[in-house]
Amino acid sequence: MGFAGALPFNAVHTGRKNALYPHPSRRGDPRGGEKVVAHDIRDPRFLEITDPDVEVEKLATGFLFTEGPVWQPYEKHLIFSDMPGDHMRKWTPGVGVTTFRKPCNKANGNVYDTKGRLVSCEHSTSRVVRTELDGSTTVLATHWQGKELNSPNDIIQAKDGSFIFTDPSYGRMEGFGLKRDTELNFRGVYRIPPDRPNGHEIELLADDFAQPNGLCLTHDEKGLLVNDTERGHIRYFDVTSDGKLANSRVWAEVAGEGEGAADGMKLDTAGFLYCTGPGGVQVFDGSGTLLGTIRVPENTANFNWGDDDLKSIFMTASTSLYRVRVKIPGRKPF
Repeated sequence: MGFAGALPFNAVHTGRKNALYPHPSRRGDPRGGEKVVAHDIRDPRFLEITDPDVEVEKLATGFLFTEGPVWQPYEKHLIFSDMPGDHMRKWTPGVGVTTFRKPCNKANGNVYDTKGRLVSCEHSTSRVVRTELDGSTTVLATHWQGKELNSPNDIIQAKDGSFIFTDPSYGRMEGFGLKRDTELNFRGVYRIPPDRPNGHEIELLADDFAQPNGLCLTHDEKGLLVNDTERGHIRYFDVTSDGKLANSRVWAEVAGEGEGAADGMKLDTAGFLYCTGPGGVQVFDGSGTLLGTIRVPENTANFNWGDDDLKSIFMTASTSLYRVRVKIPGRKPF
């Protein structure tokens, strides 16, 4: 659902009416062949994003549950997490998958900061940590008002150097983290201010989510979108001049057929919003209208753009890593 014709961020909007255009696309079959599966195309603008016959390529498989993909544009590789396996891996073109870090405290979401340092959300320690360029680790966040965070999940960085992250309780469940009771009685969204990099005084931005998960800032950073996996929707907040949030409203529902739920979420350079959901990766315009779904053979938790032109979307989907080519590039990581 959208709201009153507003375009809260810079999106391509042609004003065409919604339509259903199922079109077969060629998929890599786990057994080594190909099968035909239809992308769920609800609006012709979806064809501005990807071709209807695009192949969803399986790059690697045999993992437990993949998450947190991030592309290193200068070293040209992809880092991704396998939480139950307590293993962060690296995929490199022509090489394949190698170990990046094991154990990794069951890391989930990752992001590169503006200096190219990897920042990760750890489930089993309830920390946000930064890997320095010399390989050492700096802890950015652990507690809120003396109580341990639930399990930081996904994280982004704003232009002012601050970080915003979600803190659901999934990392306190067996398998995805370390089974233990929560110390906090809510699941929130937090900000690590740029002038307090060690996270001793992180700021609570919102505390009324069931399970906050994926998040992204609008291009002008005047808006923040956060999805709620348990409630199955995306919320939009205005960002005030001091970095706080105001005027929360439900911006879109994440629904449909197939496996998957609201989880990883990002904007491309044209302002289209992508969010994992039932069936794969759902694509919305700036008013919250669903344009279609890039269908993926497995339950998809997260994704990110990569390759030299940033026109490949790498998708972490349960036991596998997939890639699909698109027409609109993602934003450069740093």
